[in-house]
Amino acid sequence: MQQIIQCVPNFSEGRDLDKIEKIVSEFRGKDGVKLLDYSNDPDHNRLVVTLVGEKEALKSVILKAVGVAIELIDLTKHEGQHPRMGAVDVIPFIPIKDVTMEACIELSKEVAQALYETYKLPSFLYEKSARNSERENLAKLRKGQFEGMSEKIKDEAFSPDFGTEIHPTAGIVAVGARMPLVAFNVNLNTADVEIANKIAKNVRHLSGGLRYCKAIGIEMEDRGITQVSMNMTDFTKTPLYRAFELIKIEAKRYGVSVVGSEVIGLVPMDALIGTAEYYLGIEDFSYDQVLEKRIME
Repeated sequence: MQQIIQCVPNFSEGRDLDKIEKIVSEFRGKDGVKLLDYSNDPDHNRLVVTLVGEKEALKSVILKAVGVAIELIDLTKHEGQHPRMGAVDVIPFIPIKDVTMEACIELSKEVAQALYETYKLPSFLYEKSARNSERENLAKLRKGQFEGMSEKIKDEAFSPDFGTEIHPTAGIVAVGARMPLVAFNVNLNTADVEIANKIAKNVRHLSGGLRYCKAIGIEMEDRGITQVSMNMTDFTKTPLYRAFELIKIEAKRYGVSVVGSEVIGLVPMDALIGTAEYYLGIEDFSYDQVLEKRIME
């Protein structure tokens, strides 16, 4: 029985295509691992890679890719709209097939330890791998970003799980196990990032918004618009359409309209089916009615 784990590492490089290719090439053509998708965003200055594989194979390619990223990315010279604390900012492991969350937690700890032993790259364990509930939230761990992290980790509440000092150019990485999430962004027809920030504040759970939603405002200078950038951490309990509709409601307060949305990386079919059911008013729809799903059976 083959165990399949998903990994979605985020790298702090979304502009230099040569560097991006060197990082992504570490995931191509490797036994036991399949590269499913990767996308880069110049405004966020971030690369998101999605791959699946077996435990030991994933561990091996992640270690090599992180080594390449450390060589190529210098956070003392990095700028971008997306918050970041590391050259490799986050490495989540997600159980997909015939594997438990506990196995993913164990893998995350093994990877975190190996990263420090190999590269002296410190790490936080987050989400299901966190040592306590106060360290589960990635946003709390990342607050202060790379520039403020050397001081932040002097506080015992934010001491690294592996390592004692921030890497001088690669910072610190969050490693953990979690359920599947959807990176879902909604674009607004305003260049005022303060409006996007206010809307994001009212949408995200941390500020009293939707339970399974993390959100920040992002400026997209090349398009002259802004964006509410979200991580939907449990789309089964807070569906995409609910976040989309709430953003539309909040945007009206500022005379702003939604002009589009995007999904970063891959998305579970059920997340899209739930949204289609809502907007089309489809009754009693089932994933089994998806043609491609039946073909692949």
